[in-house]
Amino acid sequence: MAHILIVEDEAQVLIMAESYLAEHGHETHSASSIAEAIAILEADKPIDILFTDLGLMHDGPQAGLELAKQAVERRPNLKVLYTTGQTVTDGMRALFVPKAALLEKPYTVDQLSAQVRALEQG
Repeated sequence: MAHILIVEDEAQVLIMAESYLAEHGHETHSASSIAEAIAILEADKPIDILFTDLGLMHDGPQAGLELAKQAVERRPNLKVLYTTGQTVTDGMRALFVPKAALLEKPYTVDQLSAQVRALEQG
């Protein structure tokens, strides 16, 4: 099972994702800002997947893009799953890190599970 860093500033969404992933055997870590996420990444904990909202309230509407870029620079084998409730333009998609996936909000636990499985396998 994967070690997943969940970066989400909506408490209810974070709790739902964290509890579902943990119930299914994944090790989860959570953060609500770029600074918290970077601190976890720098703590040398095993992280396989970064699951981040594109917009983090305190860090800006495209903060997840910057976080993913910084995270992959630190950990080149890190897989990234973006999520958002906003419209994603082609310009934004062009800024995704390579081999990233997108899960649009609202998502179901089945959709989350399928995306995590796909990232684990690919």
